[in-house]
Amino acid sequence: MRDKEKLKQEILDAFHFRHSTKAFDPDKKITDNDFRFILETGRLSPSSFGFEPWRFVVVQNPTLREKIKQTSWGAHGKLPDASHFVIILARTKVDTKFDSDYLQDQFKNVTHIPEEFLPKFLERIEEFQREDFKLLEGERPLYDWACKQSYIALANMMTAAAQIEIDSCPIEGFNIEEMNQLLEEEGLLEGGHFSISVMVAFGYRVNEPNPKTRRSFEDIIKWVE
Repeated sequence: MRDKEKLKQEILDAFHFRHSTKAFDPDKKITDNDFRFILETGRLSPSSFGFEPWRFVVVQNPTLREKIKQTSWGAHGKLPDASHFVIILARTKVDTKFDSDYLQDQFKNVTHIPEEFLPKFLERIEEFQREDFKLLEGERPLYDWACKQSYIALANMMTAAAQIEIDSCPIEGFNIEEMNQLLEEEGLLEGGHFSISVMVAFGYRVNEPNPKTRRSFEDIIKWVE
């Protein structure tokens, strides 16, 4: 059995190690085994109601990387030097609305909700979407909600990478419409089922970062007893 205090310190060390790496070493590549591990932590990430409303597109093709570099100002300094580059897509309203074919498949064939319970479960999701979070008013709210879910996977992948001393940098520096147009032209959005959420580069740092700075524990944490 592992020592809990030692394990806690290893996890905190990974959080101190992780920083938004601005320059990657082009000569150092992540092994297939290590990167599959990082992706697996994203795949196993939790999502509200078990929707899994994401897709992880690993872009290693140099031509597409160059197109992304020219379209996204945030990615310009990360490509082509990052070892691996991932576009995280979020499912749109087409797939995440309570009565979608995708959710029927997800709950029947992936999460295996018993058939007799499924109608009631979908009714609860409809209530959540329609009344609790007001997600059915227009096309954007459900997509934005799916993007929030995808950030859970993003954080888990970056933390897992840091635990094995692999660097990362999340990227929001892009125009959504322009990036979606590029990805649609590349056949990656599947005719409106997906839209871009965020991107992330992985690799190995060139320069050591400045010491991590955060607001104090006492300022961030509020106890209500």
